[in-house]
Order: sequence, then structure tokens, then C-alpha cells
Amino acid sequence: MRVWSQCNEPAGNPQLVLITRKAEFSASHFCASPDLSVEENETLFGKAARRSGHGHNYVLEVTVAGDVDPVHGMIMDLKVLKEIINEKVIDPYDHRFLNHEVEPFARVVPTPENIAKDIWGRLAEPVGECGCRLHGIRLYETPDLYVDYFGPRDQAVQ
Repeated sequence: MRVWSQCNEPAGNPQLVLITRKAEFSASHFCASPDLSVEENETLFGKAARRSGHGHNYVLEVTVAGDVDPVHGMIMDLKVLKEIINEKVIDPYDHRFLNHEVEPFARVVPTPENIAKDIWGRLAEPVGECGCRLHGIRLYETPDLYVDYFGPRDQAVQ
């Protein structure tokens, strides 16, 4: 496990700033709920319900909120954020068949919404250990379809 000690702890005159890091991964999946029949899944998800799957080149944007450190001028070392994203998301997701190779998608339909929620769960703690707060996940499944997720309702910014 890497040590995230290069991250900023709030100090001095806090200034909330958002930074966003982009990453990409390719993965395949199919969308079918185990609670629905084959016919119901085909009606709901269309071709995406085919168990042979299909793939996407996902684009992930991770936004972190924090205070600007008056000494080094950053809220978080962006190299560290990249390491966290690579270790927690890219390594387990990239070139995988999500339904078969990535938990929890053997039992959770890997829609963009559920993928974004899972990514949040993977990133919130290590980002928090850096003295920052995970602000949002934006996941593009296609160039014209993306999902924004801002965390569980009890943690979301109002």
C-alpha cells in the first residue's frame, strides 16, 4: 500500500478549491438484472442485455475538494491523486469484463450509475486520508452520455 503523506492537511487561511483529474479505461459488460426475466431484461436494456457483452472506452473525471496550502499552493499532489485513481480504479477495471471480473458487478447491474457509485466507494477513503474530500465522479460511457455522482445523500453537498 502506498503512503499518501504528500497530501495537504488544511492549514492557515483555508480556501476551498476543486481540482479534477481525468483518466480512461476500457471495459466490457452486459446489463441484465437477476430479478428480471430474460424478456424483461431485453425490453429494458435492449441489445445491452446480451450476455456476450459489449465494450466501452470510459472517461473518468475525479473531482477533489480541499483547502489551498499556503506553502505549496496545492490542495493535493496531483501525482498522488493519479496513483490513487490508477491503483483503485484503472488497475481493477481496465480491459475487464465487469460482470465477471470486478466486484460487485456479478450481482449489481453495471450501469454507468452503478459504476460511478462503485468508483466513489473505491476513492473516497484514500482521498480523505490525504486531507481532501472527494467531491464528484463524472463517468462518460460514450461521448454523449455521462453520469455525475456526488456521493451518498447524507454526504452530498447541498
